Amino acid sequence: MAVSPAVLLSEWTKIRTVRSTAVTLIAAFVVTVGLSALICAVANSNFDSFADSSTPFDAASTSFAGMVLGQLAVIVFGVLVVGNEYSSGMIRVSLAAVPKRGTLLASKSLVVLGLVLVVGLLTSFVSFLLGQALLGSHSTTLGAPHVLRAVIGAALYMALLCLFSLGVTAMLHHQTLSLGILMPFFFLISPILSSVPKVKTVARYFPDQAGSRITSVYQPADAPYGPWAGLGICALWVVAALVGGWLVLRRRDA
Repeated sequence: MAVSPAVLLSEWTKIRTVRSTAVTLIAAFVVTVGLSALICAVANSNFDSFADSSTPFDAASTSFAGMVLGQLAVIVFGVLVVGNEYSSGMIRVSLAAVPKRGTLLASKSLVVLGLVLVVGLLTSFVSFLLGQALLGSHSTTLGAPHVLRAVIGAALYMALLCLFSLGVTAMLHHQTLSLGILMPFFFLISPILSSVPKVKTVARYFPDQAGSRITSVYQPADAPYGPWAGLGICALWVVAALVGGWLVLRRRDA
């Protein structure tokens, strides 16, 4: 499926002219950086009670602690990019202008990927630098082993979650339904199941549990895969969601 510059430009125009999509990206940055800074400050002032003596203190991962909530804003952004068109009826105009539905979805996905990667990199680097400043003597540097991988990986992880949400919304054709499924799953179901002994082995392969491994410098001793393999598992979820979205979009009218 060919992706033309004109279609990419039209998708970029639609995204940047809708206020709600811009607000969600700003919220992702503010929440992630703000909450991460707060947790780093608390960790520094209460380090003895905060650190776990059984594992090394992961200063880099601590500076991304706010991503637990910030990723929800990124998920909302992915839903709104597709859902706004269905709720407003604009999808009919989009399909009339771009009859090749695979081209439409691919163009939308590429624009979203580029935009969220930029925001994600800005968020991860600012969170890291501010967090390390607040951690004081317990901080680390970008030159330390695996730290730069964690910082860049945090941005990649945010982008993948956004694309996954976009694909799910393309399958469901409804933003409220998509949010009703994705928000509880990532905010409640996945964290809870990952702590339940009998099911946590399966929960390790959920997109957020696998993808977030890339943001940690130190990996659990019993981890069944490494950080890049975890990101790869998350990417497979994204591919499945986008393919599913394409198949539904191809067979169903707006």
